[in-house]
Amino acid sequence: MAAAAEKSVIPAVIIGAGRVGQALQKMGTGEDVLVKRGEKVQEIFSGPIFVCTRNDDMDAVLDVTPRSRWDDLVFFQNGMLEPWLESKGLFAATQVLVYFAVAKLGETPVDGKTDTNPEGLTAASGKWSSEIATRLHLAGLSCKVLDKVNFDKSMLEKLIWISAFMLVGARHPGATVGIVEKDYRNELDYGHQKKHGDPFHSSRDVSKLSNEYAILT
Repeated sequence: MAAAAEKSVIPAVIIGAGRVGQALQKMGTGEDVLVKRGEKVQEIFSGPIFVCTRNDDMDAVLDVTPRSRWDDLVFFQNGMLEPWLESKGLFAATQVLVYFAVAKLGETPVDGKTDTNPEGLTAASGKWSSEIATRLHLAGLSCKVLDKVNFDKSMLEKLIWISAFMLVGARHPGATVGIVEKDYRNELDYGHQKKHGDPFHSSRDVSKLSNEYAILT
């Protein structure tokens, strides 16, 4: 495995030293460059640049990244990034839809595989998608390489369900995502049925997405 990793994993610049950033660094060969807050990305480095920051730090990421390297940025954030990406001219940016969880800093990631999706749900799309998939596969994690259309479908599905869990949680102060999935599942069922008008479809999809989301909590 070590020999394969040394041969296959392309060194990367990793912006952000949080749970995901450090986990990705551990998956490398020791040649990754970790960029912390206030530091700049060096132009001479030619590999992918993993952006593992909060969404509200992305403008600052561009400020510390040479314009000539913007095409190598790889975004690991949740949410609908397209309006922001398009406003910066990043129309073909590499994105990763993360379905693995790192519970605490330094811990081994847990893959988001479920009974309904045993193949895993993490996906990447864009210039560096194959290299990202290789890094994750060698670390024992799943990752699909998708075209833009199919990636956007998966991204929207996750966005809708994050929003649904947050909305139900907001109705019950103090409820975590795990509590919403366990104790307020009927509200997710009801909201989905009202939208689709199909109780069977609602039950099946809520079960699928609840399983996916619960494993990340």
